[in-house]
Amino acid sequence: MPDPTPDPSSVPSGGQGPSRQDIRRWRQYLADERGEAATYRDLAHRRTGEEREILLGLAEAEGRHEAHWLALLGNDVGRPLRPSLRNRILGVLARRFGSVFVLALAQRAEGRSPYGTDPSATSAMVADEQIHEEVVRGLATRGRNRLSGNFRAAVFGANDGLVSNLALVMGIGATGVSTSFILFSGLAGLLAGALSMGAGEYVSVRSQRELLSATRPTQITLTAAKELDIAANELVLVYRARGMTPAAAEHRAAERLGLYTCDCDPSFSLQPEEDEAVDQHEAVGTGLGAAASSFCFFASGAIIPVLPYLLGMSGLSAVVVACALVGLALLATGAVVALLSGASPLRLALRQLAIGMGAAAVTYALGLLFGTSVG
Repeated sequence: MPDPTPDPSSVPSGGQGPSRQDIRRWRQYLADERGEAATYRDLAHRRTGEEREILLGLAEAEGRHEAHWLALLGNDVGRPLRPSLRNRILGVLARRFGSVFVLALAQRAEGRSPYGTDPSATSAMVADEQIHEEVVRGLATRGRNRLSGNFRAAVFGANDGLVSNLALVMGIGATGVSTSFILFSGLAGLLAGALSMGAGEYVSVRSQRELLSATRPTQITLTAAKELDIAANELVLVYRARGMTPAAAEHRAAERLGLYTCDCDPSFSLQPEEDEAVDQHEAVGTGLGAAASSFCFFASGAIIPVLPYLLGMSGLSAVVVACALVGLALLATGAVVALLSGASPLRLALRQLAIGMGAAAVTYALGLLFGTSVG
């Protein structure tokens, strides 16, 4: 049980008790620590093994911080306050989903702790919060690696569909052609782009996985070692080619030739018993998975600029509605990427919006130019 006695340096000096502002701030800190501990416990319930133990350890650390604020407040603790809005949202997401998105949000929350500038918090608490951010970052990275391959294809597919088809529709529409021509052009762009994206992602991911597989060591050093000329000892060349220093390569070769009984550094040889437990390609994704994600998300993004024309709209009103719908979608995809990467959702969302609308504006201007020339 942590010692609830606060650090003397964190107690207001001058012989006076804490101010009303201090008490209000400490009570909010107390509520937030309780909320964060509950979030980590909820996340732990959805996991097993090492990740569960780590999350429970974080919850225990938040409990130590809770004890600090309880000790400072003493009789002024009052009725429990609600955690901040951010912590309440995290709690709801942790109870209902427990996904990598929650860990990414928790990582960002730990990185914005106010303790670093608050004299009432101890230096140990400040250090704790910094370490917590790194712990949560590590847990979130595991989840990012599990979905990064197909997720990358999905995000890129959706953004390409949104931007390219909006640019296509606006560029053609600016030339003054009929609404039906714009509609069919948009649908053709959707199908062509989705097929192209899906095929491209399949080839890209398959090629990357094959390249990774080609770089992995084989078991030939196990089967061929007993037939090698010990004096020539070509195994040293094998291990030096794999990145070992000359001394380490000679030691490793001696192990393989049976001159040493230990197997001190197996990292440069294939361990077939670990193949099923660890997929070193998981961050790349699968070819079919990436292709399907890219096709579907490109199509889902590309249909949005066409929706006003499918609903019978035309002219400037259709252009405005298409831009508004695509703008909202770009903001959403930018925010999702930001949440997963631990960056600012607003900054990445606005960046996506600026890039998409900039491309559409350029093609619209070109369409106007070509339409005037043709006219």
